[in-house]
Amino acid sequence: MEKFPEKISVAVFLTAFMPDTEHSPSFVLEKYGSNIPPEAWMGTEFEPYGLDNSGLSMFFSREFMKLGLYQLSPIEDLELGLLLKRPGSLFVNDLSKMKNFSSERYGSVPRAFIVCKEDKAIPEEHQRWMINNFPVNLVMEIEETDHMPMFCKPQQLCHYLLEIAYEFV
Repeated sequence: MEKFPEKISVAVFLTAFMPDTEHSPSFVLEKYGSNIPPEAWMGTEFEPYGLDNSGLSMFFSREFMKLGLYQLSPIEDLELGLLLKRPGSLFVNDLSKMKNFSSERYGSVPRAFIVCKEDKAIPEEHQRWMINNFPVNLVMEIEETDHMPMFCKPQQLCHYLLEIAYEFV
């Protein structure tokens, strides 16, 4: 969005962190991290990485994936996710070193946010906070949807994506 705003008709935020233009790109992640108690990660492993160990990788636990990401998704999708899982990162350290996104470029791209009402990884409260922090052009909601709407509500998600495309293209 910052590099090629003219090539993007609309940015859709779905079970995602949405940075703003007033703060560092890491701000929404730092706010999220400050509100999540350690026990909410349900045994997820965190380890430093990088030459100076300033990064933090995470390896989701089976329990976190089952109860925090895929709790409403078909068991087959959870099992495939468990087989394919790898360590990842939120890249907070890297994002904290970046300059703010600009209003003229990043901020000029229309934004839609699809709220997943039962997302336990990014709770609805934090989704709403991001929307209030950096208002969007369109908010849609999917009821009874976990962090993986493409698995638990694929038809509803597809319908919403088509609606968004028709409205902004």
